[in-house]
Amino acid sequence: MLRPASSRVAPVARVRSARAPLSVGVLAAAATVVVGIVDPHRPGHYLVCPVYALTGMYCPGCGALRATYDVLHGNLAGAWALNPLWVMVAPVLVVGWLRWLARTWRATPPEDAAGPRVWLAWACLAVVVGFGVARNIPGLSTWLAR
Repeated sequence: MLRPASSRVAPVARVRSARAPLSVGVLAAAATVVVGIVDPHRPGHYLVCPVYALTGMYCPGCGALRATYDVLHGNLAGAWALNPLWVMVAPVLVVGWLRWLARTWRATPPEDAAGPRVWLAWACLAVVVGFGVARNIPGLSTWLAR
């Protein structure tokens, strides 16, 4: 039995409404595949962190490519040694992306219609800045920067 025309259009409309999260997902997956194939532990494959090159200090993102490579190859301890913040944040970003995709796919509004939670953005900024400072303290750098 044939379905009505409106039900045949619905999947196309869903894909169209989810275009932004799907595009971000494809780009992130492609970048992850490149990092998984091209070893960032070997010098010359990727650019040096500009913060580290200019100041000699570790930024909160230093070691994230190498940590991603290690996670993809099953070396969680090595990834943790390179950038523990990234090892904790990456799964949260994946879950956030999945929620974004589900919301746009179902065309449901965000939970908080009043706007983004500003306190969450400030808390994330404080964690990132605090981690950046902590990993450059000589006593802590042996655990937070490598």
